[in-house]
Amino acid sequence: MKMPNDVLKDKVVLVTGGTGSFGKQFAETVLKNHAPKKLIVFSRDELKQFDMHQRFNEQRYACMRYFIGDVRDRDRLYRALDGVDIVIHAAALKQVPTAEYNPIEVIKTNVLGAANIIDAAIDRNVHRVIALSTDKAANPINLYGATKLCSDKLFVAANGYSGHHGTKFSVVRYGNVMGSRGSVIPFFQQLRATGVLPVTDPKMTRFWITLEQAVGFVLDCLQRMRGGEVFVPKIPSMNIADLARAIAPECRLDIIGVRPGEKLHETMVPEDDARNTVEYDDYFVIRPQPANGNGRARCNGGKRCPEGFRYSSDNNSRWLSVEELQRLVENYE
Repeated sequence: MKMPNDVLKDKVVLVTGGTGSFGKQFAETVLKNHAPKKLIVFSRDELKQFDMHQRFNEQRYACMRYFIGDVRDRDRLYRALDGVDIVIHAAALKQVPTAEYNPIEVIKTNVLGAANIIDAAIDRNVHRVIALSTDKAANPINLYGATKLCSDKLFVAANGYSGHHGTKFSVVRYGNVMGSRGSVIPFFQQLRATGVLPVTDPKMTRFWITLEQAVGFVLDCLQRMRGGEVFVPKIPSMNIADLARAIAPECRLDIIGVRPGEKLHETMVPEDDARNTVEYDDYFVIRPQPANGNGRARCNGGKRCPEGFRYSSDNNSRWLSVEELQRLVENYE
């Protein structure tokens, strides 16, 4: 069923990193509820594209296309974005330990790849670009977070030089995605049989969002974006020890300590961004700071956040209980 005011209707949509957890859920949602002219999966792994093609092939879904390429390859992006209207940029290297040991490789993908997306999108007259970010980009302490903060800044700044092309760029920032590849749920499930689950710190908290919610939020922001915004959803927090108890209540918890590059709590709206942040019923918008540094964010129907406001996983107003986590985890057994 097509959605009213379908921003994707008859549009050519390209998703970088399209064979990842987000990309597959995005494809499923778009094919079910929207009517794009084309939906292009852009990624560098031919095996993952082959596997995805078994589920979403051109015979069943006429709009589907698959394009091998890497965001590091500027020329390939120029070819891929020819005739594209909308880009969802989900490609990234995002494993924190991998980033710490391979910093240049992560910079090439997350920072220089973002710059390539921006240049190709502008020169190919793409209408809208949304880049996916992470809570680790707010006050980053690890390289992955630092590269994503740099990427966010590039996409926000790109609105200032798209010129007569009119390309609009915005960012969506959210927390841990439940059930995504490499997330803690499958990790704990694999270790359940051992009787012991390693927990970094029982006080550790994280923001929590499902893949379906993440895709829905991106599609909503694609509709409401004007360019330069960082959109942050209001989502619940969970305690890591509660998650372990929800998955395996019979297991003993082994406290191993916070690992290098990890925070005890994550932040999505830092205090220093509060003066440029507007709150709505179910999300925040961090608006670009005026060039002269003066003035405050426009409200546009929202409410300005007070000076010193901070939206972090430890001061959240909504928490998931062990029982709620158990119901959610059941979907990923």
